[in-house]
Amino acid sequence: MKPHLVLKKLSICFLSILLFSSPAFAATDIQKSEGETIYVPVYSNVFSGEKAFPFHLAAMLSIRNVDINNTMKITTIDYHNNDGKILKNHIDKPIILAPLASTHIFIKESDEAGGFGANFIVRWEAAKEINAPIVESIMIGARSGQGVSFKSQGQVITE
Repeated sequence: MKPHLVLKKLSICFLSILLFSSPAFAATDIQKSEGETIYVPVYSNVFSGEKAFPFHLAAMLSIRNVDINNTMKITTIDYHNNDGKILKNHIDKPIILAPLASTHIFIKESDEAGGFGANFIVRWEAAKEINAPIVESIMIGARSGQGVSFKSQGQVITE
């Protein structure tokens, strides 16, 4: 099979796993808030093989307003490296997300500055209590017919 077809099939397979592996939550699990600070792990590489060879990954931070009726305001999206140092403030002014809207930040596969322990700090607020957003990172990489993809959920650290 041609390498580009193998890569395409692997990508479809990994994306299917990513999309269909998320658990469904019952209505009683809905979290509401007027704002939060969220820590989101990001892996710009993972290690493989006996010699812990780094496998570089592209990463995407996804922020989704899952409230049907209310807007939310994202006030901070900071990208930190393995040592906790801020590498980049990704927004200069707040981002307003309409009901059911989303936004994202993309980190290129070639960007190794974050290291294995990279993370985002996301702060958001709302005028009243709303459904808390889904904030997660999605990592994907492919090389020599081998593909890796997975996601990490954000964790509320302060409110």
